[in-house]
Amino acid sequence: MDEERPRSNTVTTTTSSYSENFSSSASFSYDRNFIWTAPGLFLLAEIIFGLLVWALIAGSEYFHFPAFGWVMFIAVFSWVLTVFFLLIYITRAYTKITKVPWTLVGLCFNGSAFVLYLVAAIVDASSISKDIPRRHNYNSWTASAFFAFLVTGCYAASTYFSFQAWRTRS
Repeated sequence: MDEERPRSNTVTTTTSSYSENFSSSASFSYDRNFIWTAPGLFLLAEIIFGLLVWALIAGSEYFHFPAFGWVMFIAVFSWVLTVFFLLIYITRAYTKITKVPWTLVGLCFNGSAFVLYLVAAIVDASSISKDIPRRHNYNSWTASAFFAFLVTGCYAASTYFSFQAWRTRS
């Protein structure tokens, strides 16, 4: 006759929760000290001065002058991407998205934004004329040209800091 083996009372179970894995890998930390670093301060300056550039132009009748349309495009496009980078750096999302070479991306963005903003600032300043019938446009465009050159300087400094970060990580 077959003897019955004694049954084991030990039961081993394993559970895996998708939400636990997702929440631990997708949590972003807040880096409040980034704002007080030199790259953080230049990023904030780019956002503030860039907002002034396109707000001053958008408040005028820029659509009658194609040159100001170009300046608006560069100002708004750069401003949106700069806000995106600020969010990436403040939330430290670059530490979670490791497939992207963030130092190289930052260097390419800041370098191209510097060149495009330099061209836009020159176009902005050279398109201003006293012969404009409405004095409001003249004052707005003059102020926008001033702030465009400030933003250009900020992007130049950010390009320098991005180059330093890229060089040390390469």
